[in-house]
Amino acid sequence: MNIGILSKRSTNLAGKIKKYYENKGFNVTIYTLEDLTINESLLSNDFYILKSKNLFFLYAGFFIDANDVPVIPNPQITFLQKNRIQSHFLLEKAGLLMPRFYFSTPEILADELDSEDFPLIIKPVMGSGSKGVKVINSIQEIKADGKKFVYLERYIEGTHYNVYFIDNQVCTLIKSPLFNEHVDMEKVETPKDINDLIKKWRLFLAENNLFGHLDIVREESSKELYVVDPGSFPEFTNWKCDGSPVEKICSLILEQAKKLRNKSKK
Repeated sequence: MNIGILSKRSTNLAGKIKKYYENKGFNVTIYTLEDLTINESLLSNDFYILKSKNLFFLYAGFFIDANDVPVIPNPQITFLQKNRIQSHFLLEKAGLLMPRFYFSTPEILADELDSEDFPLIIKPVMGSGSKGVKVINSIQEIKADGKKFVYLERYIEGTHYNVYFIDNQVCTLIKSPLFNEHVDMEKVETPKDINDLIKKWRLFLAENNLFGHLDIVREESSKELYVVDPGSFPEFTNWKCDGSPVEKICSLILEQAKKLRNKSKK
């Protein structure tokens, strides 16, 4: 079986996935920005792993999927999680809490926002993790940022969690606010309400949610759980639970690919 991996780099988790499948006897090619061309040559592989949420890789995923070659995770669901406005409404449809957001020009926001609305968090509309994310304490800071359009979220005071899930296994860690998954974190026993939240999220997306992570904040006063960032394909840098995440996700991907290939043949 021939497997393609769409990834920004050939190292880290993508490299480990390649090595795992090669040890199983598969032929694996990693396509980075240096050698990815979106044309019929991509259709020679049996299935693809969409490791990166970069738009160019998403476009490749859309093209491959449209030509009935399985792409895992699903590129449409991946896009909905990468775009912060889309992900807000996706999570809302799943019945999960998201912070209130604002999206407009700095000039309009200056008229709409009052001092009591701050602090807020500015985030790139297309993105995930902590890149380009920072706390804003005044409208002057928004104007100084220089963006034509600005996406802001209410800042939730409370305990911040990074919650990984692979199939039915949940791994919960406490993290510092605004940091990505690569900083060291403290593993904790998964609270029941977080476990229930993950189940709800996985059930909502069903077979398109084999693994991933959610950044969650437990608000200090109300104790309610707010999802501040979903992730369709984390690096699992801080996986501190039982078993190898590489082996687990590779097994799930292979099983899903076989199901999708059989479905497309009918």
